[in-house]
Amino acid sequence: MAKGKEPSRAEVLHGTLDLMVLQTLDGLGPLHGYGIARRIEQVSEDALKLNEGTVHAALTRLEQRRLISATWGLSENNRKARFYNLTALGRRQLHREAEQWSRMAGIMARLLRPSER
Repeated sequence: MAKGKEPSRAEVLHGTLDLMVLQTLDGLGPLHGYGIARRIEQVSEDALKLNEGTVHAALTRLEQRRLISATWGLSENNRKARFYNLTALGRRQLHREAEQWSRMAGIMARLLRPSER
């Protein structure tokens, strides 16, 4: 990295945003899209930057799959917003996907570790 140059933010790996959204809702309960995006950025220590369009597409996809549900409410600044909540089906899907990612992360860690001779 060049002196004085800030590291670039990482892009979300394909197929991971849905899992991040499900995990965020499982941990924090109902949130609006902006809150979900900011929480993911916060947990990533700002390594990830999510735009609202990307998060909205994920929320729409998850709602169509009945993994989350949405209700209207008021945000912290009294604006009308959709609040998303994990469904029972979504919770089961979250556990399946988290287990798969955990296994894959273990495999990648073993493959990337220098071989011990």
